[in-house]
Amino acid sequence: MNEILSYEKFVENLRAYLLDTLNLQEERIYFEAKDEEGMAPNGDRLFMECRVSSEGKEVCGIHTEELYEDYLDGISIKRIGDTVTNEILKLKDARLFKKVQDVNNYFKVKGDLFIRLLNKKKHEKALENAVYKEVDGIACVLYMKVGQQDGRISSMKIHKASLADWGMDEDEAYENALANTYFLTPPRIYKWECLLFNPDYEGDDFMDMNYEENIVERNAGSCLSTSIRTNGAVAVFLPDVAQRIADLMDDDFYIVFTSVHEAMIHSKRMFCPEDLERILKETLKEATLDEDFLTDEIYYYDRGARKIMKWKKVVSKVTLPASCVERLPL
Repeated sequence: MNEILSYEKFVENLRAYLLDTLNLQEERIYFEAKDEEGMAPNGDRLFMECRVSSEGKEVCGIHTEELYEDYLDGISIKRIGDTVTNEILKLKDARLFKKVQDVNNYFKVKGDLFIRLLNKKKHEKALENAVYKEVDGIACVLYMKVGQQDGRISSMKIHKASLADWGMDEDEAYENALANTYFLTPPRIYKWECLLFNPDYEGDDFMDMNYEENIVERNAGSCLSTSIRTNGAVAVFLPDVAQRIADLMDDDFYIVFTSVHEAMIHSKRMFCPEDLERILKETLKEATLDEDFLTDEIYYYDRGARKIMKWKKVVSKVTLPASCVERLPL
């Protein structure tokens, strides 16, 4: 078993790897750490001068604390370095550094803001300077899209310093990002039988008011994601989505986040949350990559309160199905 590197050694090795893969001179890749007086407020970063000309420099900074968390989760330095290298080369080819430079101008970037979900505890350090709202351990994080190529979105977190430069209300920026997320990647319900047998299946647009299918009767639950099925778990937090599902089910419902890419939806009257919790733990162990993990908790949508929360917070108020009541200890 390989010895786990310290944070300092990890940064040193990653820097050496990127020097080689990007073919940079020593002085064009350097590390800046925040100090005790709060300098480098956006966190530790490794900077790379990717293009130098008479007009100036194009510098890309990567947040090493976040990458170290990935390393501790089992991702190799080579894989991390290759991912960073590929993203930087894409940015250079697409000439997207100008967009990154515009991050402190809200009116230039507002159309590119979106929300992505992260486990708050797992990404605690990376979220120190990020802009996000928390829903019982799930961080709904503000990101900016800087490019899209081959169906993949390149993005960066918005940090508090940028929000201050915008000089606007955080809630307004957040609500705008939620709306953008909805239109960039609309929510979809996916039927398992269609996913398995129809490679062209693009999901059901259940937000269409003409959609009347009774999704509550599906024994396996309903798979909720987005049109691109990447980071699709965010769909349940998008405007009016949870209430629309509750209306179609005519019921409150449980939310099982099997990864950051999707959530399984289960009617309260048909499913036992204790069974869902057991199945989730098995799924996370057998089928979910560490990097795609969101939570091992069951969540619950209360349609009367229009609120998403952990199931264990509301269990005393929930009327359990008979199948659950029969198995409760005396």
